[in-house]
Amino acid sequence: MINIKEEIDEIKSESLKIRNEVIQKISGYMFAAFGLVAALAWNDAIKSLIEQFSPIEKSTVIIKFIYAVLITIIVVITSYYLTKLLTKKEGKKD
Repeated sequence: MINIKEEIDEIKSESLKIRNEVIQKISGYMFAAFGLVAALAWNDAIKSLIEQFSPIEKSTVIIKFIYAVLITIIVVITSYYLTKLLTKKEGKKD
């Protein structure tokens, strides 16, 4: 015979797990959105700085490409080390 109390407890437990996962996902998306806003603000500031110090049109394009390559390298290196760090932490939890 099925114990209704155990079934209800199991459903409550599962619903709490799902709720926590949803909260984690939403907060992760919000942090990503805030990070994007901050990155766009820094991007605009750096572009203005480049234009300030390099008023010649042709050299500005080259400088912006150098800036894009440098930022890409920094993001890749940072992502690599963050992934390693998170993988280590997940390994320690188990």
